[in-house]
Amino acid sequence: MCGTCGCDEQVEVITLEQKVLARNDEIAAANRDRLAAGGVLAVNLMSSPGSGKTTLLERTIRDLGPRRLAVVEGDQQTPLDAERIRRTGCPVVQINTGAGCHLDAAMLGSALDRLAPPRGGVLFVENVGNLICPSLFDLGERDRVVILSVTEGADKPLKYPHVFAVAGLVLINKVDLLPYVDFDVAHCRRHVAAVNPGAQVVEVSATRGDNLDAWYAWLDQLRAASGRRDHTS
Repeated sequence: MCGTCGCDEQVEVITLEQKVLARNDEIAAANRDRLAAGGVLAVNLMSSPGSGKTTLLERTIRDLGPRRLAVVEGDQQTPLDAERIRRTGCPVVQINTGAGCHLDAAMLGSALDRLAPPRGGVLFVENVGNLICPSLFDLGERDRVVILSVTEGADKPLKYPHVFAVAGLVLINKVDLLPYVDFDVAHCRRHVAAVNPGAQVVEVSATRGDNLDAWYAWLDQLRAASGRRDHTS
């Protein structure tokens, strides 16, 4: 009940949010079944704007090759990131959310209709730059990755705990800039562990290539685990 006038506005907002999320979860389950049927590993990439998500994808595609990869790009406006990915030779679909601050399961379902990821491949979903809303919406992905740049604060996991709590992997990106910024990696690692003890943390540089083998190894492990799960389900 609203504390100002005694109306039920707060209850109505909560009920609406629950309905929206419930419908989203239904579509996400359908997406998950569809991806599993095609043997496609879907990974949801979440971060603040400017963390280096697109640069990481460009480097990943160059290193692993575009043949078994596909990308869904989420932004409020412009096809700029999709154009960058397209130049690597990787299939890509751009989703512009307008005023929306996140992708949802229906948007991913629509992208899958247009994209047709390669069977047995990896689908990267680059979510809208935002550390709040994307974490609330299941897309049907296999796992979630949070990318945190050293140009941001090391306390981000404490300030935005939910997005870190749902991540299987945290990539601390732009470590090549550590000599020039005030970012304590050890503190950041402790903060991640405080909100998500099970998350793996890897320090990388998407531009220089530092420690990207660990990122690729994580993807391989996830793909192997997904294959075992699909085989036994």
